Amino acid sequence: MTVVDIHTHVYPPTFMELLRSRTTVPYVRTFPDAPDSSRLIILPGEDDPSTPSTSRGRPIGPEYYDIAQKIAFMDAHKIDISVISLANPWLDFLPAEEAGAAARRINDDVDSICAQHPGRLYAFGTLPLSAPAEVVVEEIERLSKLKYIRGVIIGTSGLGNGLDDPALDPIYAALEKYEQIIFLHPHYGLPASVYGPRANEYGHVLPLALGFPLETTIAVTRMLLSGVWDRFHNLNVLLAHSGGTLPFLAGRIESCIKHDGHLKNHGKTEGRRTVWDILKSNIYLDAVIYSEVGLGAAIQASGSDRLMFGTDHPFFPPLEEDVTEWHSVNANYAAISASFADSPTGEQDVLGNNAVRILKLA
Repeated sequence: MTVVDIHTHVYPPTFMELLRSRTTVPYVRTFPDAPDSSRLIILPGEDDPSTPSTSRGRPIGPEYYDIAQKIAFMDAHKIDISVISLANPWLDFLPAEEAGAAARRINDDVDSICAQHPGRLYAFGTLPLSAPAEVVVEEIERLSKLKYIRGVIIGTSGLGNGLDDPALDPIYAALEKYEQIIFLHPHYGLPASVYGPRANEYGHVLPLALGFPLETTIAVTRMLLSGVWDRFHNLNVLLAHSGGTLPFLAGRIESCIKHDGHLKNHGKTEGRRTVWDILKSNIYLDAVIYSEVGLGAAIQASGSDRLMFGTDHPFFPPLEEDVTEWHSVNANYAAISASFADSPTGEQDVLGNNAVRILKLA
């Protein structure tokens, strides 16, 4: 049985160099009360020295950028192949005139890293989404020719106005043309105000556990409402974290569309593709959900043949010292095993066979 991890992040040397050169979010910095600990600051407010230290970004060590540690993690958890990708914030923050060149450097760096471990590493490329659309399309075409690239990872802001922005159509067309799957990953969460004035007392729990899944669900629903898949029938999207809350809320989304007077008056409630159709035809889900209950919703919504194992490494490491196996990874393994207790073939498909087929892995 081949085990494939399709949700696993790396900050390659070129990207680390960029983050360390910056002085505003996103960047890598230290704090006066912890000068020996570098922290990755990727969300607004995480660099406020007055907040508890656990809310100031994330400690960033070699596990984020040393590919040898990635391979060691794979070996420890019996993972045969990893499809690596940059983690948020990708390149959304770059000035338009710098984004294209930065994307080329970073994508070449990642492809080269994969070449050093043939058969074990593949990757999702990164797009220069702050650049003009023609620059983005050029990079999509170039990525389709790189040996180890199997799609692209993007966030929910698109060109700055969300994934329902009509200006994205040439980019969606290029991704469809070159058969590049989108790995859609949250980054921005929800406005900090929704978490209440005591949010900093709770570390990162509220934005990660709730903000990220809802961000993904909102982004995909906006794509659906704007008719993205009505225009691009073969545009495929892999959703992080088992689709956020989309599998659970799909029925409610459909009911709200069907009963919305504004949409009906504009002829948008009939003759369109439904969220159920998209889930079965264009959307793939990772299995990074940590429970049998959540995984069951993903299986029912999209199908076990569209589900793929992931770890979200290097995030969610064990907090205890001298722990070799990660609780988060074992939780995903356990959920898959329990969900397919009566179907060993289904378990093998989710753990690796689906990814080999969908992403055309050797």
